[in-house]
Amino acid sequence: MRVHPRSHVGATTGPASAARNRPVGAPSAAPRRRVALAAGLAAAATFVVPAAAPASAAGSAATAATTTATPSASSAAAAARGHALAVGDVAYVDVAVATLWSSPGPTRRIDRPSLSNPVDLRAWNANMPTTASRAWLSEGSRLETQATLGTRVQVTQVDGAWVKVVVSGQSTPRDARGYPGWLPAAQLVENDAYAARLRRTLHAVVTDETTWLATRASLRGRTTEVSINTELPVLGRTRGAVRVALPDGASRWVDARDVAVRAAGAKPARPTGAQIVATGSRFLGLRYLWAGVSAFGFDCSGFTSTVFKAHGIAIPRDAGPQSTAGRAVARADLRPGDLVFFAGPGGTGRVHHVAIYAGGGRILHSPNSARSVEIVDLRAFDVNREYSGARRYL
Repeated sequence: MRVHPRSHVGATTGPASAARNRPVGAPSAAPRRRVALAAGLAAAATFVVPAAAPASAAGSAATAATTTATPSASSAAAAARGHALAVGDVAYVDVAVATLWSSPGPTRRIDRPSLSNPVDLRAWNANMPTTASRAWLSEGSRLETQATLGTRVQVTQVDGAWVKVVVSGQSTPRDARGYPGWLPAAQLVENDAYAARLRRTLHAVVTDETTWLATRASLRGRTTEVSINTELPVLGRTRGAVRVALPDGASRWVDARDVAVRAAGAKPARPTGAQIVATGSRFLGLRYLWAGVSAFGFDCSGFTSTVFKAHGIAIPRDAGPQSTAGRAVARADLRPGDLVFFAGPGGTGRVHHVAIYAGGGRILHSPNSARSVEIVDLRAFDVNREYSGARRYL
C-alpha cells in the first residue's frame, strides 16, 4: 500500500522552516454543535492504558501487550449528550489530526496520545524514538491514513466506541467515496451549521508547516496546533489574525501569516516543479510515520500527496495509484516535481515507494520508519535497481 521498511539506520528529527501568506477575512456567524457517539458510552468507555511511556521505555513498549483502547470517560460523557453516530452519517474530524486504523484495535500504551480528544501528536512521536516502535505501525498495515481537523468523513460501520469511515478528498481505488479506516468516535462531530459554512463562506487553509489556534485575536490563549492543509471556514478577521469556525461549534483565531484565505473550491496558482520541491524541502528532518499525512509525520505517499495538495493538486493517496495517474515520463526526461516510483528488483511487481524528483539526479522523500524526510542521490538509494517509472502531475 505504502512504503515498507527498507533499512534500520538511525534517524534524525528537526524543525522545518516557516513560509507565510497574508490572507483576507469573511463575515461571522454562530454555528450549532451536534456531537456524535454511541449512546450510553460514558459509563463503559475507559482507557486501560497508562500515561505515555518515557522515551527510554518506548522501544520495549512497541512489543508490549496490546489492548483495544477507547476514548476517555470524560470525552465520552461529553459526546453522549449528543446523538449517536450511525452508518451513513456525515461527520467532521474534531481533533488536530485523526489517525485511522485498519481495525478497532489492538493499540499499544504508547499510542494513547493519538486516540484521545484532544490528541497530542508530538507526544505520540516522542513515545516512538526507535525504529521498532514505529515499524510496528506498518507491520500488517495496522494504520490506514490520517485526516486533519475539519475533514469530512462518512460513517460506514460502528463498533462500540469506534467507527469506520471513508475520508473525503483522499482518492483510492479501495472506495470511491474516500479512504477507509477506523478511529475513535469521540474524535468526530456532526454539525449541520458547520457543513453549511463550508459551502458558503471563505476558507482559511493552513500554509505554514504547523500553526496554533488561539482563543484571542491577539493570538494568546493557544489551544490546538494544526497542520499544513488544515482547512476551516472563515468567520472574520483583524489585521493580524483570522477567525475560523471549528467543527464542534467553537471558534478560534489563527495567525493571518500562516493561512491563505480562498473561496470554497478555489485553488492556488499552478506550481512549478521547483516550487513542489521547495515545499517538500520544508519538512527535511521530519521523522517518518506510517500512514502520516500531516506535519507531525509522513509516510512516502502521504508526503507526496500532502505536498501536491498544498499547491491545490489532488493526487491519489497511495503510491500504487499515484504510479498510474498523471503522465508517464521517461527517466531521461525527469524534471523537478515529477514523482518516481520503486517496486521489486528490476522495477517489476507492486509499487511500494514513491519520491519527488528534486533535480540533479536526487530525490526528496520520506523513506521508512528508520529515517526522516531527506534528499538523497537516486542511484545511491536504488541499490537494488527497483526504479519502476515516473509520472508527471504538473
